[in-house]
Amino acid sequence: MSLLFSEIALGPLTLQNRLVMAPMTRCRALDNIPNALMAEYYGQRASAGLIVTEGVSPSPNGLGYPRIPGIFSPAQTEGWKLATDAAHAGGAKIFIQFMHCGRVAHQLNLPEGARVVAPSAVVASGEMYTDAKGMQPHTVPEAMTEEDIQTTIAEYVQAARNAIEAGFDGVELHSANGYLLEQFIRPNTNQRTDGYGGTIENRARFVLEVAEAVCDAIGKDRVGIRLSPYGVFNDMPIYDEMAADYTYLSEQLNKTGLMYIHLVDHSARGAPEVPDNIKETFRKLFSRTLILSGGYDARRAESDLAAGKCDLIAVGRPFLSNPDLVARWKSGATENELNMDTFYTPGPEGYTDYPVMQE
Repeated sequence: MSLLFSEIALGPLTLQNRLVMAPMTRCRALDNIPNALMAEYYGQRASAGLIVTEGVSPSPNGLGYPRIPGIFSPAQTEGWKLATDAAHAGGAKIFIQFMHCGRVAHQLNLPEGARVVAPSAVVASGEMYTDAKGMQPHTVPEAMTEEDIQTTIAEYVQAARNAIEAGFDGVELHSANGYLLEQFIRPNTNQRTDGYGGTIENRARFVLEVAEAVCDAIGKDRVGIRLSPYGVFNDMPIYDEMAADYTYLSEQLNKTGLMYIHLVDHSARGAPEVPDNIKETFRKLFSRTLILSGGYDARRAESDLAAGKCDLIAVGRPFLSNPDLVARWKSGATENELNMDTFYTPGPEGYTDYPVMQE
């Protein structure tokens, strides 16, 4: 009996298999409002046990990229109901990923009145695409005041309540890949001298306060978090205390009682590998569900589940080009070719037009 395709409990939820569709930015939300095309995309992939949506901003300030969705307005909340209905119709459970981009942003991608904010006024290297003017250097962020921090926590809480209203089964906090929550954790982006900077206890404080506030608002069984120790995406260099810092994080997140930790390993795409002992530390210190992701195929997924290394396996790009990935992996069928030119373009091409296997 394959573990990968067997049911498993995720708190009060029952997942139809242990395969998670990982969050992937797709930039199809015109005016930052989720739409019927996006609902079709998620519905096509609803044979997954759990779908985690693309990054969704809990705040106007968090919309760093063009055409990424939010969940801070009534229109956005209403729009997401199409996607949650489509996912549930196919048997999947669906969590929304909250991605506040922080400094990984350009002012041209934000609505009027919104600000590019971060723990400190440290600009990210590289450029950001804007629909208005093409590639542009990242905007220099404003360092968040303590009032800004409290306002942002309140935005996460309201977004979580909106997500439950929209029919989501839960929320994943994106504290990985160089976005706002991770910007507080990492010393290169957090140069604060107040209670949110300096030691790891202080640098982790914002992340833990967001996690606790969201757990209090919607229940611990509805909250997960994504982390990327050893990730270098979005100008996040490796540093000496990283293993110790993430060990501390695993202990403190365990105390919050949230439902899962989703650990990302980007080494399949050229980033430094997450050492096995870090994954083992999270397995040992975090008592609830552990999701691993990073370059998995069916064989390796089955092997790591059988070895007890994790409870669920998250897969990104194979789901992007194979709406029926579960059936393909079950049967050993070949996968569709991936069209990388249409990852972030508006419209259905390279989004909802990938073929499924013939009966």
